[in-house]
Amino acid sequence: MSNNVIDIKNVSFRYEKENVLEHINMEIPKGTFLGLVGPNGSGKSTLLKLVLGLLKPQKGEILLFGQPLSKFKDWSRIGFVSQKANSFNTGFPATVYEVVASGLAKKTGLFSRIGKKQAEEIMKAIVSLGMEDYADRNIGELSGGQQQRVFIARAIVSHPDVLILDEPTVGIDAKHVQSFYEILEKLNRELGITLILVTHDTGTITNKVSQVACLNKHLHFHGDKEEFEKLDEHELSSLYHFNVRVLSRDHEKEGV
Repeated sequence: MSNNVIDIKNVSFRYEKENVLEHINMEIPKGTFLGLVGPNGSGKSTLLKLVLGLLKPQKGEILLFGQPLSKFKDWSRIGFVSQKANSFNTGFPATVYEVVASGLAKKTGLFSRIGKKQAEEIMKAIVSLGMEDYADRNIGELSGGQQQRVFIARAIVSHPDVLILDEPTVGIDAKHVQSFYEILEKLNRELGITLILVTHDTGTITNKVSQVACLNKHLHFHGDKEEFEKLDEHELSSLYHFNVRVLSRDHEKEGV
């Protein structure tokens, strides 16, 4: 029996006449922390939409937990955090607790009453992201980094097996990015959540992820981070189709 949570088999996709993804093959085992990197327009967001069932492959197939995407129904097993959750209206009068509670809607229904067990799970998710002191604070009063912690808590409150994050550090001060990645590493290591992180930050993620996939229409590289780190700037530039410099940044540990 396969240990993969996601299997992408020979997947291709195009918008009208533009090929965006061509013959993508990727296996993501349970417990992986995958960094998905590539230049703008490389197809990263399109691949996420395919995995989330928002688009259908024109060729190939995607399996989630061994099931064809067309038959998969248990979407509570997959959490998703977008770029600063831009669709969320931070001016809406909702507290941190209420925002995280909304993540249970997939399991309990939108208007279901929150029972004692659910309330405990909500606080557990808030505590796991270090936001317990802000539980009663309005979401709009928080910094960008704090809001992202809340959005992740909302995504994990239903205990997903997989958490997909699309450029989650957008809007977070550079000095806090490292500690944010450490939070993700903790979720992967201590809760066993399989993480797929889409980012441009090749220098920082290699300190945290277990695997790297480099996408630019084709899947140019997919392997352990140690193999990725052996690529020199010339090889990376050939993957990205423009000059790339690898920077390793060590920020002081600070709260996000």
